[in-house]
Amino acid sequence: MSSATITAPTPAKRSDPEKTHRIRLRLFAALAITLVLSLLIQGFTYYRLPLQARPDSPLHDKLKPSGTIGVKLGILGTFIFCCIFLYPLRKRWTWLMRQGNSRHWLDFHIVMGLSAPFIIACHASFKFRGFAGLAFWIMTAVVLSGVVGRYLYGQIPRRKNAAELSMKEAQDLQEHLVHELASQRYFSQKQLAPLFKLPSREQAERLPAVVSLVYMMFLDMQRPFHVARLRMRSLTPLEYITSLGGFLHTRHAETEIIIDLARAQATLSKRIIFYSRAQQIFHLWHVIHKPFSFTFVVLALIHISVVILLGFA
Repeated sequence: MSSATITAPTPAKRSDPEKTHRIRLRLFAALAITLVLSLLIQGFTYYRLPLQARPDSPLHDKLKPSGTIGVKLGILGTFIFCCIFLYPLRKRWTWLMRQGNSRHWLDFHIVMGLSAPFIIACHASFKFRGFAGLAFWIMTAVVLSGVVGRYLYGQIPRRKNAAELSMKEAQDLQEHLVHELASQRYFSQKQLAPLFKLPSREQAERLPAVVSLVYMMFLDMQRPFHVARLRMRSLTPLEYITSLGGFLHTRHAETEIIIDLARAQATLSKRIIFYSRAQQIFHLWHVIHKPFSFTFVVLALIHISVVILLGFA
């Protein structure tokens, strides 16, 4: 079940419109991971050398920032960042807005955002000094804040088309899930209770922004352990090993259906409780994330201009 979208489970089999997107996203992510790992493996002996010893390395002419591979990595990194900024541009360009699904764009935006720092680091041969070093660390701050932003985006209940649900719609969906879960007899309310141990909405409203964010993350990290305990009630010793102690799906179809239903209800209940706080923090995040992004763009453009004008990297 998607971490960003809550939908009511249904036993009816339907075609999965997200399947093509997931395949493309996984292939793109695999390509990015393969590229980064191959660069790190190939250049490991070079990157670990002290700066003064690098010119004597046979890899220096290839992997230095102005080397045959280093320059190409710089061009690739620049291209990736141009693609990354298509996502915010999409919100202001009507033609781009009509192309594809907003959530799909965000998924590729995140993969590129996570891979770009590694490619830029290899381009810089892990020398983070001076003007280019400042740009790199600001880029790193942008990426880290982007990870937090993606998490916050997922805390606001949405439909599959990425449109935000109203509080009334989210509560109606929650009532449906509660009704569905109440009709099952496989797990008792006592066994399911740890999944639904949540603060009240009033308590959530009183928490400071940073504490709310940490609390939401803590609840999400805690949930897989509660789910594993539920699965363990029906596991054989062999299944305990193959499911990694209940953390992976099992072949017990009825158990998995009920667990998916309980997990959906627990996730949605948490998001309703933190609904307004998540929106407030998300808007605050925009205030922080955008200046970092624009600052990085300015520094990157200055760096590229200096390289082109003076002929060194």
